[in-house]
Amino acid sequence: MSLSFHWFLPTYGDSRGLVAGGHGTFMSGDRPASLRYLNQIGAAAEDNGFEAVLTPTGAWCEDAWLTTAMMVETTETLKFLVAFRPGLVSPTLAAQMAATFQRHSRGRLLLNVVTGGEPHEQQAYGDFLDKSQRYARTGEFLHVVRELWTSTEPVTFEGEHIRVDQALLSNRPDPVPPVFFGGSSEPAGPIAARYSDTYLTWGEPLLAVSRKLEWIRRLAVDHGRVLDYGLRIHVISRDTSEQAWAEADRLLADIDPADIERVQANLARSESEGQRRMLDLHGGSTERLEIAPNLWAGVGLVRGGAGTALVGSHAEVAERLAEYARLGITHFILSGYPHLEEAYWFGEGVLPILERKGLWRHPNRTEHIAAATPFATSSGS
Repeated sequence: MSLSFHWFLPTYGDSRGLVAGGHGTFMSGDRPASLRYLNQIGAAAEDNGFEAVLTPTGAWCEDAWLTTAMMVETTETLKFLVAFRPGLVSPTLAAQMAATFQRHSRGRLLLNVVTGGEPHEQQAYGDFLDKSQRYARTGEFLHVVRELWTSTEPVTFEGEHIRVDQALLSNRPDPVPPVFFGGSSEPAGPIAARYSDTYLTWGEPLLAVSRKLEWIRRLAVDHGRVLDYGLRIHVISRDTSEQAWAEADRLLADIDPADIERVQANLARSESEGQRRMLDLHGGSTERLEIAPNLWAGVGLVRGGAGTALVGSHAEVAERLAEYARLGITHFILSGYPHLEEAYWFGEGVLPILERKGLWRHPNRTEHIAAATPFATSSGS
């Protein structure tokens, strides 16, 4: 088994504390999301062996396509997992954008399809479909996009929400960008099974994740497909467990109760089943946030989307990741606060342990020797 690790680009800003908001709620960090700063995070991710960086999508962050396109020339091997929402542009234009990005980046594009779970935000973009209609449109959209990426003949399609006539790309992407897709509600499953390459889930206890993966596996079999699976989660990894939990306690202590109330009220409007599951893990309370060994739900008090973190020593975090890997997870999309420093804590603390276990290899060179930095020691096993 060879696991793939990806990092996160906070295109809304970064901070030494938890940045409140997201997923339909505006947010900003103490460190502005300047291109200069995002390039520093990209370099840290590339140096530490992360395969790609994920960007969010929404009115609360910078545009993912433009931001990552400007970062291509400042990196060498780092890939970009660009989040986008079907239906806000035509499938022909989206297929063309992806093909152009893939060609100019020399094959470094991955796509994260986000159907959208916040009606007020979708409506701000001019999208007034309900949840079931949005998922139906996503399926039609991805059908057309995938046809355009591979077809040498014009594509004509007429569905309930998408219609194209004699569409054809002059330059098809090579390779075809892998499609990552997440969704926990009933209409999400068939779309993921039929059109995604990697199904994503947020960090829940092992049993909940296992049940979700089995659900998608059964659906994928119906379409004659075998998918990869990924986990989106935060990390707080330190030389000792005590240091890691002290950092979690610091982040919790710095949260303004008014931010918890504001963000929880906004997230309660979400139609996302995944978001509901995140909220259920903590119920808006700061009590009993360790919901499973080393799994902390504190992030979700003030942040939409992925709301849990693995907290512990480098060895403990590595073991928890190995447990998820045994369920079938092969892609891990991680983040931490601040994203620049945490890329080194994890890259120098956890990844070498996984490498010694034979679970990971640095993607950029055959022999990876961890650089000496002030962020993490090279001991720990």
